[in-house]
Formats: sequence, C-alpha cells, structure tokens
Amino acid sequence: MEKNGKFAVIGGGSWATAIVKMLCVNQDSIGWYMRNSDAVGYINIQKHNPNYLSSVTFDTDKLKLTDDINVAVREADILIFAVPSAFLGSELKKLNVGIQEKIIFSAIKGIVPESGMIVGKHFNTEYGVPFENIGVITGPCHAEEVALERLSYLTIACADTEKAEYVAENLRSQYINTRVTEDIIGAEYAAMLKNIYAIAAGIAHGLRYGDNFQAVLMSNAIREMKRFTKRIHKIDRNINNSAYLGDLLVTGYSTFSRNRMFGNMIGKGYTVKSAQMEMSMVAEGYYAAKSAYEIKSKFKKKARTPIIDAVYAILYEGKNAKQVFLELTEELD
Repeated sequence: MEKNGKFAVIGGGSWATAIVKMLCVNQDSIGWYMRNSDAVGYINIQKHNPNYLSSVTFDTDKLKLTDDINVAVREADILIFAVPSAFLGSELKKLNVGIQEKIIFSAIKGIVPESGMIVGKHFNTEYGVPFENIGVITGPCHAEEVALERLSYLTIACADTEKAEYVAENLRSQYINTRVTEDIIGAEYAAMLKNIYAIAAGIAHGLRYGDNFQAVLMSNAIREMKRFTKRIHKIDRNINNSAYLGDLLVTGYSTFSRNRMFGNMIGKGYTVKSAQMEMSMVAEGYYAAKSAYEIKSKFKKKARTPIIDAVYAILYEGKNAKQVFLELTEELD
C-alpha cells in the first residue's frame, strides 16, 4: 500500500483519544470525528479532550476535528473505529460516503448488537469491505497508560500484513511497541472474550474473593478462550501470546479496566441497570456476554464455557451472583 495513507479516527472516548495521541507522533494530519460538537470546539481551543484523558495535550494544527462523520471518512484512506460496539450501528447509519474502498481497522472490543457479528465481519457483510482491507487493533494496552506514556504493547492484525505493518509503524513510538499478526479472527474474538472474563474478575472481587481465586479464574479463562476461539477459527495460534493472554491479564487485573469495575459493582450488589448508570463509560463485556453465550450455543459440538455461562446467568437471567460463583468454584480447576 502507499506509504502516505491518511488516517481518521472515529470516536471521542478514551481509547479514540489515546489512538489520536499515538498517531500524532508519526503523522502531520489526522482526521478525528466525534459526535459531540461541544467537545470538538473545546479541543480546538483548549487543546485537550474535556471528557476523556484530559491530561493529554494535542497540537491542534495536526488535527482535522469534525462532528460530521462523512467529512472524516471522505478525506481519509485508513479509518480507525474506536466507538463502543453498541453505538457503531447508529454511527454508520449517518454515512452517505462509501467505505468499500477504505482500509478499516477496528479498535472496538465487542460484538455489533444489530448483526451479532464481530466488527470485521460486520463491515464485510453489511458494507462490502473486503477482508484484506479490514484489521484489528488490540492490546495489552490501557488508554490511561498511553496518556501517561508508560511502556505499552499493541497487536495489529490483518490478513494483508503490509497494511498491518503500515498501521503498526504509525502507532509505534518510544513508549508504544507494536506486533503484527495475521490472526484477525482470533485476535478480535479474544478481545471480545477478555471483557467477559474481566467482568467475572470484577464480580469475584466484589464478592470478596481474594488473589488466590483470581489466579485460578484467570488461568481457567485463558483455557476457555482457547476452546472458544478454536471452535470459531481453528488455526495454529499460541494463546499465551500477548494479544490473547496479555490482553486478558491487563483487563482482568487492572484498576483502569471498566469491565472489571462494572463486575465489581455487580458483585457488591448493584443491579445491572444501576451499575450502568453509575459508570460514565460503556462496559463492552456486558454486550459481549450475551453474544458469546448465543454463539457458543450454536456450536455443533458443545464447548465447555463455565465462566461465560456464569456471567451470562448473572447479567441476563438475574441470578444471584454469590450463588452463581459458589457453583462456578466447583467448575474450575
């Protein structure tokens, strides 16, 4: 691909803000769409996002900020989507510009509710974007640590490794290391599943389980992830690599994890609705739990997924978290 491809980031949250910060190291002009017009005006004047990662200061001469998604899409070659999966459908409905010829990378860790598909498959099926033009950006990486410029790692997945290398090159810096993989399906499903497991870790913490149980939970979670992704897309992948195990651990243990925070509130007795209202950010694992449960229910050969089953039972069947986890402890090894 051409080495001067123009980037645009779609989203105004913490992860979108972190990605723009990373791109600013290597690009002189970055398109940035966010639906909040007040935030657009604020950043242009005050040079930082008022709502997310407000400590990050931008050189606004490098930014082409807009509250019109069509402006950002029209002027870019590479689109990086970083909006919550629950809102992706409504944002795409605003498009009157074709995206079939665009290169699309998803930084979304979830399932599109309207289609029940991972983001890459949604773009391919619903918008006709070729799979070779679709990629995924995963961790292990928290937006908050990018803001602090702490050493972080990203995995860039795409069937076309040249495109993956180009995106990786433009996200790389002194504090960002990047790796490239062709396992786009495994990476995207793993990014979705780890949020479910982070909710489980949060519930356990809220129920006052200690570090010993958390270690058992995470070791079982990576094996469950391996079984799930193997059913979805059977290739020779090392589930212990950073894109899988590393991303799971940082999301399951970190105090920055919104999914862990959401689970912690559930474990402490919050209802799902009250926990969602309390949080200012979307916990992707809530939607992922339903999608993963439905997907695995359609497997021709039954998959053993006790953690997914437990989280689904608590969030969607209204079962008591304490009782469900008592039963889960007997399922883990």
